[in-house]
Amino acid sequence: MVTSPEVDRATVLSSSAAAAGHIARICFKTGPPRHVGVELEWTVHDAVDPARPVEADRLRAALGPHCPRTLHSTSPAQRLRHGSTVTVEPGGQVEISTAPRTSIAALVDATDADIAQLSALLAPAGLVLGRDGIDPHRPPRAVLETPRYRAMRRVFDRRGPAGRTMMYSTAGLQVCLDAGEAEHLPDRWATAHAIGPPLVAAFATAGRHAGRPTGWASARMAAWLAIDPERTHPVWTPEQGDTDPVASWTAYVLAAPLLCLRDAGPDWTPPAGVTFADWLAGALPRPPTTDDLDYHVSTLFPPVRPRGYLELRYLDAQPGRAWTVPVAVVAALLADPATTHAAQALARPQAHRWTAAARHGLHDRGLAAAAADLFDLALVALPRLGLPAALHDEIDRGVRRRRAAAGRRQR
Repeated sequence: MVTSPEVDRATVLSSSAAAAGHIARICFKTGPPRHVGVELEWTVHDAVDPARPVEADRLRAALGPHCPRTLHSTSPAQRLRHGSTVTVEPGGQVEISTAPRTSIAALVDATDADIAQLSALLAPAGLVLGRDGIDPHRPPRAVLETPRYRAMRRVFDRRGPAGRTMMYSTAGLQVCLDAGEAEHLPDRWATAHAIGPPLVAAFATAGRHAGRPTGWASARMAAWLAIDPERTHPVWTPEQGDTDPVASWTAYVLAAPLLCLRDAGPDWTPPAGVTFADWLAGALPRPPTTDDLDYHVSTLFPPVRPRGYLELRYLDAQPGRAWTVPVAVVAALLADPATTHAAQALARPQAHRWTAAARHGLHDRGLAAAAADLFDLALVALPRLGLPAALHDEIDRGVRRRRAAAGRRQR
């Protein structure tokens, strides 16, 4: 992207220390944890023939004024009625990102309403939202092409087909929580990672892709893990203990290779292997700016990503209203410092087993046992979320069903 010389002078990064200071300011905003949000992504299908490709023009017309500008450059890109933004991913997946709410109850009410509105937009075009973490009917296929997506595909293709699978076929559920107060941040950061493999196993919905079994419980997570470990592997591992999240994330960001190098033309493919640290050291003709650094951070996809808040990116899309259960479980497990610490202790023995979780799901006894323990803890913590009685009972039943499934796998 071409910017003015004045902006470049004001935002140029001349050292790793300057980059680290910028990362610390934008990626971890500490304070009392009050807010929760969710990003819900779905594959989109023809209501009569779910294996039929859905073209960009059909999606554009269905979304109307809510169509994102990546799909229609002059769209007003209106938010949905309760504040969610609509985006379209490169394979035609539709995603809504909610406004943050101060309670799970408010989040569920607003998100349900926006999902209903989205479904109502798609229905007259004969389109429906999918129910799985990966497209069970169609092979990977590009629907939306932008310079960013073209560069991503070219870089991922260097390692094999997993990048195209991830870009064009997968659908996820992301839970967004405040980073928390500074003294509790290391524990919240570690716990957000540690509970990941058991919850990936418990909420896997991506076992069938393009008309056949994949051999994975979550082929979606398998694709993410395979595309590029320098931008998708976890930032925290059990061996690190209570390390400084800011320092760990800064090192991760600077060591990651560039995925896109923006300019005025259509080809944003970067030179192979050039990291952001290399760019700071003079590897490219011009120095990077803070805007370049922000964009680079947006191309990193670890299971937990700090964006001022903590974005937990590892869950598969869930069918229908079932998305409420993993969101409530995560919120309950991080509801207070004591529960957060207890959740980490329960999950830590399985915290490194991302690939096993994607491959085996709850068929792995260790992961099933950890998931069952986490569900028990979540049930104890659930009343702290202050849910209305009907919603509490609904989520309680959903958690107990998941806990029963995990318990059966331990036998």
